[in-house]
Amino acid sequence: MTPDDILLETEEAMEKSVEYMNHEFASLRTGKASPALVDNIDVNAYGASMKLKQLALISTPEPRLLVVQPFDISVIRDIEKALIESKLGITPSVDGKLIRLPIPELSEERRKDLVKGARHMAEEARVRVRGARRNGIDLLKKIEKEGEIAEDDRRDLEEEVQKLTDKYVKEVDQQLETKEMDIMKV
Repeated sequence: MTPDDILLETEEAMEKSVEYMNHEFASLRTGKASPALVDNIDVNAYGASMKLKQLALISTPEPRLLVVQPFDISVIRDIEKALIESKLGITPSVDGKLIRLPIPELSEERRKDLVKGARHMAEEARVRVRGARRNGIDLLKKIEKEGEIAEDDRRDLEEEVQKLTDKYVKEVDQQLETKEMDIMKV
């Protein structure tokens, strides 16, 4: 494995950590309706577990309303059950061939809880970024022992890995700040 491969692999791992955090952030409920809130809810339908977005069209006709329209009406009760069992805290109402999800105003206490959850997700992302740094540095030390690079080159490459780490930790912090403002905005 070349030093360039190691740097590339390390950066990809860090990038995936940030992408995963953003994916997790999408499931946090803010004061407005977003299809991302329910996209990835697991629904037991047709004898298998499927994502809601595979079973229905999800739209936001109003800022505080999500509408779930199943492609096949026979799974509407399965979707309703999955929405009730999800941790969203939103009560679905079946209206003929569609399900309405009114998004209530968030209380100050609930907003603070959501911010805590977002901070926890961000910290997990930082830990994954630092884990990728550790793996990258370990690989650099390994190829140094094998005689593929000199000690000075390893040190320079470790500095590059640290710069990548700083870049992605900063990105995590910026995304967290944006999400916190979004959650706390009334």
